[in-house]
Amino acid sequence: MTTLLLKLHGPMQAWGDDSRFTTRQTRSEPTKSGVLGLLAAAQGRRRSDPVEDLAELTFGVRVDQPGELLRDFQTAIDWRSNRSMPLSTRYYLADAVFVAAVEGPAPLIDSLETALGTPEFPLYLGRRSCPANPDIVLGTTELPIDEALRAAEWQARPWHQRQRSRRVHLPIYRDSTAGERGDSQRDVPISFDQRHRRYGWREVVTGEPVIKENRHGNDDVDVFFEAVSNG
Repeated sequence: MTTLLLKLHGPMQAWGDDSRFTTRQTRSEPTKSGVLGLLAAAQGRRRSDPVEDLAELTFGVRVDQPGELLRDFQTAIDWRSNRSMPLSTRYYLADAVFVAAVEGPAPLIDSLETALGTPEFPLYLGRRSCPANPDIVLGTTELPIDEALRAAEWQARPWHQRQRSRRVHLPIYRDSTAGERGDSQRDVPISFDQRHRRYGWREVVTGEPVIKENRHGNDDVDVFFEAVSNG
């Protein structure tokens, strides 16, 4: 098995898994369906094309820079009737940085890495208004996904590193393995077809945080991690 590491960062990202009607939410970390959709677009797959091979990949993500939640109000006009559409509320993550990983058979992983270098369709970080960064590929490794996420260098922006402590704790969320229990999340793509989108469930495990030394930090306690743990 081979693991492909991706760096996801940009002014805005949006990773919804339970959006309904006029309210479009985002999770605090990338979803499996969102990242696999990005990979499918890179390969030039149509929304109606099968994605079973991608759905079988093991997925994980590390939060290197959590970002801030941004709320936006949007209006639209139906050009056919010239009537205003209902006001919608959309949520985004601003200034967030993640390391995402997919693990699977080497031929498939290698083809995905190649496709990301010359994508067939535009790549987005969850929504069309959130274009993906050009330096999205961090590389591949033979390490299992959990070890790969722990070994990858910290990708946070320099200004964010200066605001953190000398030792930082980076959360990891990944697919569960046999015998593990996690939180259920419905973001495994069965079909991206707009006429009948379908998603399956997976168990998401919160792994032990990755500890990274931060030479730009100010103290020995990761106050960001403590705030999350105590909140």
